[in-house]
Amino acid sequence: MILTEEEIQCVKNFVELLNSKKKSVVVVEGKRDTFALKQIGFTGKVLEFHRFGGIINFVDSVAKHENIIILFDGDRKGRQLTGRVIHLLQRRTKVDITFKRKLTKITKGKIRFVEQLICLEPIM
Repeated sequence: MILTEEEIQCVKNFVELLNSKKKSVVVVEGKRDTFALKQIGFTGKVLEFHRFGGIINFVDSVAKHENIIILFDGDRKGRQLTGRVIHLLQRRTKVDITFKRKLTKITKGKIRFVEQLICLEPIM
């Protein structure tokens, strides 16, 4: 995957903006997603959906956070999971999917899976 200099700079800005959300927690699907985020400079708290053993356990555990940033993958499974999580958490806490949309827009759809961010590590 080849990103332009402009796209790389936008991803850097994306990470800085994500890091600035101090009262937020980022939720990804699995450990490769967490690893990729950390490799490109994310320093905040990351929760992995698959560690909770089901959507009910996940929702009950994360509802205590003030703001939840969802960064699930852009595949069918990730979109369905995003919809279910939003539906179950909408009245319990704030759910933010704007970062997911920003990442897709910045990379013009080239990055559909969070773990693909790992390819940016050498240039970040």
